[in-house]
Amino acid sequence: MSLNNPAGLALTGATARSIELLEQAEHELRCFIGDPVATVDRALTEAPDMVMGHVLRAYLHLLGTEPAGIPVAAAAHATAAKLPANERESRHLRAVALMTAGRWRAAARVLEDIAIDHPLDVLALQAGQQCDFLLGDSRMLRDRIARALPAWSMDMPAWHAVAGMLAFGLEETGDYLRAERYGRQAVEIQPRDGWAQHAVAHVMEMQGRRRDGIAWMRAAPQAWAQDSFLAVHNHWHLALFHLGVGEIDEVLALFDEAVFGRAPGLVFDFIDMSALLWRLHLRGIDVGERWQAVADRWAPMAARSLYAFSDMHAMMAFAATGRTAQMRSLIDAQEMALAGEGDNAGFIAEVGRAATRGIAAFGEGDYASTVRLLRPIRHVSHRFGGSHAQRDIIDLTLIEAAQRDGQRALAEALRAERAFAKPEPDAPRVRSA
Repeated sequence: MSLNNPAGLALTGATARSIELLEQAEHELRCFIGDPVATVDRALTEAPDMVMGHVLRAYLHLLGTEPAGIPVAAAAHATAAKLPANERESRHLRAVALMTAGRWRAAARVLEDIAIDHPLDVLALQAGQQCDFLLGDSRMLRDRIARALPAWSMDMPAWHAVAGMLAFGLEETGDYLRAERYGRQAVEIQPRDGWAQHAVAHVMEMQGRRRDGIAWMRAAPQAWAQDSFLAVHNHWHLALFHLGVGEIDEVLALFDEAVFGRAPGLVFDFIDMSALLWRLHLRGIDVGERWQAVADRWAPMAARSLYAFSDMHAMMAFAATGRTAQMRSLIDAQEMALAGEGDNAGFIAEVGRAATRGIAAFGEGDYASTVRLLRPIRHVSHRFGGSHAQRDIIDLTLIEAAQRDGQRALAEALRAERAFAKPEPDAPRVRSA
């Protein structure tokens, strides 16, 4: 026997109360607030045989690429696999199994098909878009959500999440006008939707609207930052806006207070820490002992490569602190991962290996090697995940390496290309060294 959730989707093994708790947990995930793991655990205490409770628990431990999350997700899958399940739930379990095995592309396809048949399945849309992000699949970030739109209307409770996801997909495909419109609409409906808030920040970052970005992020931080597990990343966006207008003291204060100081210790938070300090490093700005603290966070992950995009950011911390043993360990870990069966092997082969080694070479002062390694991958860097704003670090590093290596014609050409594509009207004038 099964009951339906508010969208009319059947939930095997559920009770009325467990459905309320599951919906609360999914709402928390949609907004990136609260503690959805604790909420779904309460739902499962109420209804241990509710398959989608175990599915959600697995997704929550997989989508952050946390090494410790994999065995938790595997255990959730093993429990749910023994329970009666309907066709939709069985497909979700297949997606979980694929993610647990590191097969993100295949999982994304399963979730794509679920959403085609069940466009009101917001969890399938959200988990699928998170897969698209990890894969760097810009088109699917947009199209996965656009396909479901005919089934939705603005008066539906989860519309804000659909609009926020669509906003991010539109931004990553360069449709900035519509992206900002959908993102602002989502935040107006649900001010606590951190993903929609972040989608609008991405638009302003890509358009170089630094002052607009500062105003957007500082208008209502209590809504997007309070009790939000996307707060570190959104503060990172605010710091980038301040960096773009040369307000270094503000950048360092944000790092100390919100990016590093309040971080719960997730891999995605470590990425933001490294990405912000590396931008300062490229400008020759002394950040004191901050790098050492970030490198300490990354240290336990140096011996294993699970996601090449993370590896590049870990290498920034190791290179900036001169931790040669951990640099070598990370490079060796990538070589071992190349022999694996999951998608990370492809991420490393296509982009991650060159990106990680290019960062290492920069840290060692071998700027010629940095240029040699980064130039061939800059146009295909989306293949190892992240957003346009995050992958911009590759171009910034390449430009600085070319300048330091005396390849001034290349550096100036890259700056001219950048200025044409991204005018950055609020940024201070760039002056050649």
